[in-house]
Amino acid sequence: MGRRSDHSRDELRALILEAGTALIAEKGFAAFSAREVAKRIGYTIGTIHNVFGNVDGLLTAINTATFAEWADALTASLDAAGEDRIAALVAGYFAFARDNPHRWAAIYDHRPACETITDEQHAVRGRLMLIVAAEVAAALDRPVDAALGTFARSLVATVHGHCSFAITGSWAAMGQHDPETVALARVRESLAAERQRH
Repeated sequence: MGRRSDHSRDELRALILEAGTALIAEKGFAAFSAREVAKRIGYTIGTIHNVFGNVDGLLTAINTATFAEWADALTASLDAAGEDRIAALVAGYFAFARDNPHRWAAIYDHRPACETITDEQHAVRGRLMLIVAAEVAAALDRPVDAALGTFARSLVATVHGHCSFAITGSWAAMGQHDPETVALARVRESLAAERQRH
């Protein structure tokens, strides 16, 4: 029998989120099971549905927490950076993915329903891109506007592609080495080309 009266709703939310995050980190998105989360915390799966609405809601919350940690890690990388903050951005991206491969991949593997994501979660998830856009704007000596936001997202896509190939082993399988250095080179080339355009 589940311990339904042992914790408040807020305590349950934190307990479920912690167990779900640990399971994603250990097993990855494909092997994620709400039943396993419930089993780990000693409650029924109905409790998870009661707190998060459904499994989609739980996964959305887990990935939102991952976004928050990733933004914190990126900020820490920038805080420790010297003058080359673009290199710190790329290094921070790779480092988080390398240190948290299953959690990082789950962000892209899970497709949450639009109604699952709250405005607060959107804000948490968007912080990562705001950090990147601000650094790209500073590197180009331009304000953050719609055009710069699109360009910054394109740079993230470039880094993500290299990082994804590195994490999955595809980069090494192609006989390539040091994807982080190559990704940074592509970002620098794109920044140089963007400067020439303006």
